[in-house]
Amino acid sequence: MAITKTDIIETISERLDLKPVQAKETMEELLEIIKSTLASGENLMISGFGKFQVNEKAPRKGRNPATGEDMLLKGRRVVTFKCAGKLKERING
Repeated sequence: MAITKTDIIETISERLDLKPVQAKETMEELLEIIKSTLASGENLMISGFGKFQVNEKAPRKGRNPATGEDMLLKGRRVVTFKCAGKLKERING
């Protein structure tokens, strides 16, 4: 089972004694900052948590699975995440 954005908002609201609307606005603003930073091609590092990195993927050969036809897939940007040491330690006990 995965935690949802709604679960996070509820937890923020309870822990910080905020109204749910305030917690939702805070969460939405944080996500918007993360999205706009990554969309601009910048990396995002959160100390003690990890680093989100934007990587360029080169164009490559591919194949249409329905027809078997060869095709060229466009280059693209992907986001990867590298976990911080402190988070690794916490996950692994």
